[in-house]
Amino acid sequence: MRAPLSWIREFTPIDVSVDDIVAALNRVGLEVEGVEEPGREIVGVRAARVLDVTAHPGADRVRLAEVDYGDGTTRVVCGAPNVRVGMVAPFAPVGATLPGGVIERRTIRGQVSDGMLLSPRELGLGDDHEGIMDLDATVAPGTDVRDVLGLDDVIFDLSITPNRPDAMSVIGVARELAAHFGLPLTVPTPAAPTGDFDRPIGVVIEAPDRCPRYLGRVAAVTVGPSPAWLAQRLVKAGMRPISNVVDVTNYVLLERNQPLHAFDLDRLAGPGVVVRLAAAGERLTTLDGVTRALEPEDLLICDAERTPQAIAGIMGGGDSEVSDQTGAILLESAYFEPMGIARSSKRLKLRSESSARFERGTDPEGVATAAERAMELLAAVGQANVAPTAVDQYPRPVTRPRIALRTSRVNRILGTALTDTEVLGALRPLGIDVSGRGDEIVATTPTFRPDLEREIDLIEEVARTVGFDAIGRGTARPRDQIGGLSRSQRERRAVADALVGAGCTEAVTMPLVAPAALADFGVTDPVPLANPLRADESVLRASLLPGLLAVAAANAARGRPDLALFELGTAFFAPRPDRVLPTERTHVAALLTGTVHRRPLEPDRPVDVYDATDLLRAVADTLDLDDWAIEPATVPGYHPARAARLRAGGEVLGHAGELGPEPQARAGLPGPAVAIEADLEHLLTAPRRDRTFRPLSPFPPSTIDLDFVLGDDVPAAAIADTLRAAVGPTLEDVRLFDEFRSDQLGPGKRSLAFTLRLRAPDRTLTQNDVAELRQRSIDAVAHRHGATLRG
Repeated sequence: MRAPLSWIREFTPIDVSVDDIVAALNRVGLEVEGVEEPGREIVGVRAARVLDVTAHPGADRVRLAEVDYGDGTTRVVCGAPNVRVGMVAPFAPVGATLPGGVIERRTIRGQVSDGMLLSPRELGLGDDHEGIMDLDATVAPGTDVRDVLGLDDVIFDLSITPNRPDAMSVIGVARELAAHFGLPLTVPTPAAPTGDFDRPIGVVIEAPDRCPRYLGRVAAVTVGPSPAWLAQRLVKAGMRPISNVVDVTNYVLLERNQPLHAFDLDRLAGPGVVVRLAAAGERLTTLDGVTRALEPEDLLICDAERTPQAIAGIMGGGDSEVSDQTGAILLESAYFEPMGIARSSKRLKLRSESSARFERGTDPEGVATAAERAMELLAAVGQANVAPTAVDQYPRPVTRPRIALRTSRVNRILGTALTDTEVLGALRPLGIDVSGRGDEIVATTPTFRPDLEREIDLIEEVARTVGFDAIGRGTARPRDQIGGLSRSQRERRAVADALVGAGCTEAVTMPLVAPAALADFGVTDPVPLANPLRADESVLRASLLPGLLAVAAANAARGRPDLALFELGTAFFAPRPDRVLPTERTHVAALLTGTVHRRPLEPDRPVDVYDATDLLRAVADTLDLDDWAIEPATVPGYHPARAARLRAGGEVLGHAGELGPEPQARAGLPGPAVAIEADLEHLLTAPRRDRTFRPLSPFPPSTIDLDFVLGDDVPAAAIADTLRAAVGPTLEDVRLFDEFRSDQLGPGKRSLAFTLRLRAPDRTLTQNDVAELRQRSIDAVAHRHGATLRG
């Protein structure tokens, strides 16, 4: 949005520095992206009348123009297609200064050019460089162009957020500045002089939800160039002047944020228009010359015979556009539903100044006023003979929203101590009608502000008007703790930290897997997807392991077979009978593959089931689970003799072990792999150990190693439990450190070696104490499990 300061001053008498205006615009939320002063670098540019135009002898597209610039005549070389005899144009003689530098005499294709005729872009008035700028024919040659074009103006290039359509107009910008500086805002009520031209028209709205209001008014006009003041305003605002009729519609759009469209009345079939939705397969050639295929959701403006003449709110059609032969117009001023315009504009890849405003939301109550303003201007610049009345179809007038506002709430949100008077005074300049006091204020918002819907929106308006920099800093004093992690969040992070400390790397995998991958782990009723994109990703995971296996296989295929991965994620299960959605549980899983590198401490070795149980033990210890045990079990997807489950509080919470060949083969993962998986939500609710502090023993520990020979069917965990029960509280820690198998031990036998750390709380254990505890441990294991002490 480009807003010239001279235009803003027509509505509010702002008289402060440019820097202060920029600061104010930024402060109220209308971000200033740039400030242009087009006349600052323009010196010596004059108005010149073209006396003669001849062809260039050495170039087909370049012509020679003889110009009168007040102090004489000279010849310039000009490539603009619109240069013609009699026109008055900006002329930069040799020595004149432009934004690009100083003009020098040049020779072009053998012809000397003493200066140049200028386009709007060369004057810094826009991007248009297709032709020479056409000045008012009454301007005398030699007149300084700065005076003719008002080049001492300042233009603000504003970035308007989508929720502020009202600020996409000069009046909207002036309203914000007037409120900020405490100045009056004066917007004259337009009054078009009417004549005797009156051609009856009708307006039929067949899609009232898409077009709640449509106004049509006719006038006889004389099409021609716009006067200099009007053309200058448009150029400064970034628009190219076309003709007085088209320029007036663009002028009102920029001034009041109301897009208008003028149809050539004599090119419309029948007396009036029909607003309807397009039929499938309909086509319309728009003003840009492109024939566009329409769909049933596109809104059309048609003539009385239902022939499309415009895509509503976006662009008119070529069949009824205003031309030099136009003698009468039908002026359209309407309100269109924003989202419908946005969808059509995006689908058609057609964006215009009108669509940019309609899709943000224009003012339905400003439709008639904007049409009246346009007719007022047409009477002034196009000798318009305006019809006395308009046809205005507005079946369901918009009701202005009424919002309750509380001064106490304003002060609590903003941290201020504003009075009722200050709150009301901050809102009234923005066009908001307010009444009441204290916590019973009622605000009636204007229809040009569709973004004001709730009390908090009004509080923001108070903050903008008062100024965020005027709101003092304070320290928040909440009654309740804000932020922080819950206990479950802290413990979830603790589990992740424990696995990271055990050497694992966290992975995040897709929740979509193949049914066969879950079947390997005993899941026979996974949650299916309604529209899967791939057959191997057609169900939601009920286990995290298939995803981790896929990651490990991809790494192994790229030369990285040794991995330690873990994931905390959601597993999905079939919904319960009383629910429609799947049951979701948070799981923790880990996968170890390849080789455990231990050199030089000990030889490297393949991962084994004890590495998996160590991870499960690390999770249980981190959470301080009480009365938990790892016990042998048969688990789908695992080796039948090398799997275990975690039990705590009488419930099975997870499992661990060496993966079976089927899951590995399906994933394409070579070599050994061990894994764990547990329901993290059950883990977090399992019974915990008593965390009452007990003083640490200051006495040194004693350590003994016991190596038992026993049957393969006796789990190591059972031996550890027996040792704990036999030794009692003096046993500080028990840990399995070796498993040995040999034919010398006997068939079905193996050796398990345990380290016991003993410590008394009140004394140093003697040799006899240790010997007694050692013998007690041996006897208990031999009696309960039939084990013998090796060696």
